[in-house]
Amino acid sequence: MADIRIETLENAIRIANSRMAALEAELNAADSKLGDGDTGVMLARVLGKFGETDIGAGTDLGAAFQALARAAAAATGSSLGTLFATALLTIGKATKGRETARWSELSGLLEAALDAMIRRGGASLGDKTVLDALDAVVKATAGLADAGEIAAEASKAGNAALAAFLDKPCKIGRARMFAEKSVGIDDPGMLGFVRLVDALADRD
Repeated sequence: MADIRIETLENAIRIANSRMAALEAELNAADSKLGDGDTGVMLARVLGKFGETDIGAGTDLGAAFQALARAAAAATGSSLGTLFATALLTIGKATKGRETARWSELSGLLEAALDAMIRRGGASLGDKTVLDALDAVVKATAGLADAGEIAAEASKAGNAALAAFLDKPCKIGRARMFAEKSVGIDDPGMLGFVRLVDALADRD
């Protein structure tokens, strides 16, 4: 497949927004067991803002990522939304001034985003958050250059992480106050990330 370009982002946003119609309720239900029950609402708001953001006017891939980062920050002040904005801003800085990025670079870009998210949010790997699923995707896609293979391996790794952490307690955020209760329940942020990876993998 062709390199990653602005059209790739636009297509991913369309797919993600189409998936949110069903995913919003699932995430709200998961979050209601440990939090405010609004993770689905928040993610739908962020993705909707992405859909409203015109990133196709230019050719600078990094500028497009940075525009999406600003959109995420404007859409919500939640911790998860802030992490998404941080990730997009980091990738935007790494690709600034470029029209394309190779698929073989994706793992490295995601790793840089992961590091920035850890610094910004204060969570650590192993705390049962979206970071753990992202870390699994980073490792599973390292060294891969084919878009289809990357999508398939990312989906597989994300779901494996979700399963591996299901019976572990949440160690950070509001859910940490109900650590034992969180055993057997998916972290909503991790669940949302994995479901969106699944959606992108299904439609490449």
